[in-house]
Amino acid sequence: MKIAFIGQKGIPAKCGGIETHVDFLSRGLVKLGHEVFVYTRPWYTDKNLTEYQGVKLISLTTLKTKHLDAIVHSFLASFYAIFHNFDVIHYHGVGPALCAWIPRLFKPSVKVVVTFHCIDRKHQKWGIIARLALRLGEWFSCAFSHKTITVSKTLQNYCEEVYDAETIYIPNGVEVQSRVSHNIIKENLGLEKGSYILFLSRLVRHKGAHLLIDAYKNLQTTKKLVIAGGSAFTDDYVKEIKTLANDNPNIIFTDVQAGTDLWRELYSNAYCFVLPSMSEGLPIVVLEAMSFGAPVLASDIPENKEIVGDNKFGLLFKNKNLADLQDKLSYLLNHQIEARARAAAGLELVKENYNWSKIIAQVDSVYWSLA
Repeated sequence: MKIAFIGQKGIPAKCGGIETHVDFLSRGLVKLGHEVFVYTRPWYTDKNLTEYQGVKLISLTTLKTKHLDAIVHSFLASFYAIFHNFDVIHYHGVGPALCAWIPRLFKPSVKVVVTFHCIDRKHQKWGIIARLALRLGEWFSCAFSHKTITVSKTLQNYCEEVYDAETIYIPNGVEVQSRVSHNIIKENLGLEKGSYILFLSRLVRHKGAHLLIDAYKNLQTTKKLVIAGGSAFTDDYVKEIKTLANDNPNIIFTDVQAGTDLWRELYSNAYCFVLPSMSEGLPIVVLEAMSFGAPVLASDIPENKEIVGDNKFGLLFKNKNLADLQDKLSYLLNHQIEARARAAAGLELVKENYNWSKIIAQVDSVYWSLA
């Protein structure tokens, strides 16, 4: 089949859950014999890069602003795609799904698939107009696609309850990694194995980095806190959390890109991984941390609970509750054997339920069901 992916910033993935998802999925589908095309944005993927591990890359211009970047690129990609005889056009995210009507109207022979990754309108960076547009995008995801995929059971239930839509649950995946030594982080950041707490994510408010910094400042610990990630049109928030850290030498900020040696070393050598997020689809960073065997502490939102369970595969704290985050983090730091036991269980969970070979086969079956 000839398949187009629209909505992602690009591949190879540098940051972002959707980009990581599309990176693995597109390469896996190529190995199954499909011809896969990924539309990319020139500020994210070098426009001169036209192929990546068998995946064809098509660079189209966009307007690099918080509100227009995704929708302008998806709009242009949708019109471009209808002239290229694709069998399937696959949209990723509810924002880009606002353009799903274009192939349905102008190219009725093509099959449209949407992956519902997250309830994006809950993210605090959006204003009222953007939230209304994203809410409309949720409906488009269900109404204008031939098949809708949800990456979590929580989202599947949401689509059924709110839009009376039947969706297909296919989760995010992760590649189980071998642990690596701490050469780079020791030389560049002064970090030893097991000497730090890790937060790795885009620096946007709903991920909760500010909450973690507040909790950390009240802890009695020799372990450092590493905040790894960059701005996502959120420079003001990045400035805010760096001010909150108040030049504490034990709070280390570092940009990091997915799949790099620094990324592997940070996951491999962390004492624990913390995600105080207030809104998710199905957090790939939690799966990644578990794939490296790191103990996980996460907020008790439904999407995190879906992975962590009732504290069987990690530890949960009450969402947005600073005192509970501080208490659970202190508990994790003082119960290393228990933390490692949960981490071992989490690693087995990831191997069994979130491996890419199964996920790629499931998406492939969705395409063939439409053919």
